[in-house]
Amino acid sequence: QVQLVESGGRLVQAGDSLRLSCAASGRTFSNYAMGWFRQAPGKEREFVAAISWSGGVTYYADSVKGRFTISRDNARNTMYLQINPLKPEDTAVYYCATPFRSYGSGWYAALLDEKNNYWGQGTQVTVSS
Repeated sequence: QVQLVESGGRLVQAGDSLRLSCAASGRTFSNYAMGWFRQAPGKEREFVAAISWSGGVTYYADSVKGRFTISRDNARNTMYLQINPLKPEDTAVYYCATPFRSYGSGWYAALLDEKNNYWGQGTQVTVSS
């Protein structure tokens, strides 16, 4: 049973920094791509960032490029999202995700299709202005 547990979300001020974590269990973490998504109040869930199984390839949504950094520690079975600086529009529930299976070179497209993924319960980030 794959489990994903996010942590690190809290109330912060605009301009602050924050690091979110996603701890994974239930299978060999280093064999699978991972990603972060977010859902703001009244909006649909959207893609934020993705990272390959080795950590060597990353992708970002245009809205977060230059401010968000995705990384992973395969020895600790944990993925991270560093956010700096935070903006009020970053207020959302942040979810981590990983595909049900390995898709090889097609991992990124697979991850973007939400029905292909395991999901965590989310962690709330609130940014005050």
